Amino acid sequence: MIVTLRPWTIDDAPALMAARHGDPELDKQFGGSGPVTRSEHAAFIVAEMCVDPTSQVSLAIDVDGRALGNVGVGAIEMRHNTGWMHYWVAAEARGAGLAARACASIARHAFDTLGVHRLELGHRVNNPASCRVAHRAGFAAEGIERHKLRYGTERFDVETHARLATDPDPDVELLPIRF
Repeated sequence: MIVTLRPWTIDDAPALMAARHGDPELDKQFGGSGPVTRSEHAAFIVAEMCVDPTSQVSLAIDVDGRALGNVGVGAIEMRHNTGWMHYWVAAEARGAGLAARACASIARHAFDTLGVHRLELGHRVNNPASCRVAHRAGFAAEGIERHKLRYGTERFDVETHARLATDPDPDVELLPIRF
């Protein structure tokens, strides 16, 4: 199995569509009313995942030539050198440690290349798998934010984690990043 992180392309639209429609929870995170057709998924990739890399980086988690997840840093704010991590993995690729490796890899890239000092991420408190990803990727839990996220009409409490550029690297194998 060859795993890399790489920019999204419009050719990844079918993989994005399959990941969303193969997992109701992932689809909910897209708002439940996001893109439907292949062309709408391609347009979503262009609009949301191929943007100015100084303010946002989204990379496909590529497994043997197929996009099976996403990892990125958004809301990059250079006054305070902070950013917000986001990630997901298609249901068929979960359980292999890809999310933790991808998060640790993009964090290292953000610290070394983008000048970010503090990265934050949050997960719904009812998502223990995402909490395990955060810890394995070196993100320390910092607290609960009540009703921070809303998907549809439902609100969720979020546990916030953070990692600093000065924190030790986690004990996970980093993935190569191809730009």
